[in-house]
Amino acid sequence: MSDAGRSSRRVFLKSSAACVGGAFALCSLLPESLRALPVDTIAGLDGAGEVSFPIPPADSINVDGKTGMILARTAGKVYVFSMTCPHERAGVKWVPKDNRFACTKHDSKYRPDGTYISGRSTRSLDRFPIRRDGNNVLVNPDLVFRADKDPAGWAAAVVSV
Repeated sequence: MSDAGRSSRRVFLKSSAACVGGAFALCSLLPESLRALPVDTIAGLDGAGEVSFPIPPADSINVDGKTGMILARTAGKVYVFSMTCPHERAGVKWVPKDNRFACTKHDSKYRPDGTYISGRSTRSLDRFPIRRDGNNVLVNPDLVFRADKDPAGWAAAVVSV
């Protein structure tokens, strides 16, 4: 990918992140009994071309509006997704009562691991490559795996905890 392509992708993700991040922040205000997975906002730390996030101590959804990333811990695994739906790049939100993500534009539905369920989108949420470093996960923000173009890369973009 060219430097210009990376730059415009980052600009787009950052500009859409504030709106989606606000929606996630509102979800985190719900009482625990109404949420399937807790939602929180986080801030990753940039370093050596990677973004570092602490591994959540329990299953949860964590949003970093600055980087445009969602970190999800579910069923003993950690995933990092793009905050945008692959259909038309609209923001995705966590739907606590249904324990799933949904596109804010056309309501495509996704499991907590980003797997596509239904809707106008025809593929799963894009995943960033991640690796474990002690109690953190390191994310490469310059690469995403699309389930339809690189199913093996997409499936491998996970850390067991």
